[in-house]
Amino acid sequence: MHTLLNGKIDGIANPTELGMRAQKLYFDLMLGKDRYYSKHRGWISGSGTSRALMGDVSHIKLSEPTEPVPAGDYLANPDAKMHYFAVDRSGSLTWDQANFSYFDVDAHIVELIPNSVSDAFKAHLRSVGVSYIIAGEEELDMAEAVRKIGEILNTEEIILGGGGTLNWSMLRQGLLDELSLVMMPTADGERHTHSLFEANEDFATPAPYEFALKNVEALEDGSVWLRYDVVGEITEG
Repeated sequence: MHTLLNGKIDGIANPTELGMRAQKLYFDLMLGKDRYYSKHRGWISGSGTSRALMGDVSHIKLSEPTEPVPAGDYLANPDAKMHYFAVDRSGSLTWDQANFSYFDVDAHIVELIPNSVSDAFKAHLRSVGVSYIIAGEEELDMAEAVRKIGEILNTEEIILGGGGTLNWSMLRQGLLDELSLVMMPTADGERHTHSLFEANEDFATPAPYEFALKNVEALEDGSVWLRYDVVGEITEG
């Protein structure tokens, strides 16, 4: 992840010239040509991030499929080199494209959905060439989603790219091994933007967590790259 000095992951500082340079440093570590994290096949982001990427898709209306939708996962582009895994707990992300570009990387979209989403939604994803992985029956099971990503794409490394609610939920489920954070030398004082970790008690309640510092590295423009191991929940009084 990348944050401002006040711990926020979005807001008015991000699109500034300095903010964009810091985001490129973050991108280079995760997805760049000489990236530090080189074994993964893509990154996971929450529904809020996906809606921002989608733009206005209000014109898309789902209709019942004329033929039965095959059971199980659907891989529209098995040869894709990089993937954007979109968390979608209710089948609400009606993409109108199968890929998008982030700086100079082209990422194929893969929805992470429970089996309970409608056949109309699954048929729509198939019609636009978006892949999907089914994890859980009634509700999305992120532990199962992570397991299946590793199995299907033959990888043991996955990048988690937020937002804050998803980050916290996966931390609470024991699905995070390392926190890699680019902190950029900006702050904006905004009160209503999102932070690195945010509890949504529908998924994961607040709790104190401990991290163990692994490395600190100064980057360009005064940004700092911090790496932490996840120690776990602090349980003593």
